[in-house]
Amino acid sequence: ALVLCGYVATRRALLPQAAIAGLNTFVLYFALPCMLYRFGAGTPIAQLLDGSLIAVYLLCALLMVGLTIAATLHSDKGRIGWNDAAFGALVAAFPNTGFMGVPLLVALLGAQAAGPTIVTIVIDMLVTSSLCIALSRLDGADEHGAARAARLALKGVVVNPLPWSIALGALASAVDFALPKPVMGTVSLLADAASPVALFTIGAVLARSQMNSVSRTLLGDYVPVALIKLMI
Repeated sequence: ALVLCGYVATRRALLPQAAIAGLNTFVLYFALPCMLYRFGAGTPIAQLLDGSLIAVYLLCALLMVGLTIAATLHSDKGRIGWNDAAFGALVAAFPNTGFMGVPLLVALLGAQAAGPTIVTIVIDMLVTSSLCIALSRLDGADEHGAARAARLALKGVVVNPLPWSIALGALASAVDFALPKPVMGTVSLLADAASPVALFTIGAVLARSQMNSVSRTLLGDYVPVALIKLMI
């Protein structure tokens, strides 16, 4: 229903397309970090450091990346390079956990779903996205392309607020730290806004993609870019 609201609002021009970037910024830099901090602080540290969960999800992510790249490079016999194959693998392996996974899983399964979800976000941010971005530069002319891409990917992780909010929440859980009540009240207000605004924004993005695709010759060239921007 919330995704549909965002879709209809954009299609009916009740929400200007220029405002979608602002909604993304609000969710990514304000609401979602507060939600992840609250979940991390309220989740036992042992659940956040579940070795079997980390191993299973990491293995599946690496298999998805490897299989997608192998199938892509093999299918067109060299006509598709590492850049397109790697970003195709990123689309295949990188779930929209922040904008859709967290709101839906927590709504369906309750707060106990937060711990595993937080673990998967960390793996996707630190491993999956960084690996795919580095692989995208393997067919570049510069022999240091992959290393440079890896540094850029790491920089992207450092400036992304989601891993930091998770880390701070995990630290608060480990040392049993509680924010002062007025501060926690503000964090909770922003955290409560994350799910509805994120789902509303997804609907707006889908509508914008559909509306803008009318004026484009190749729809396939537009949609992956929109999805990658949304996920990263």
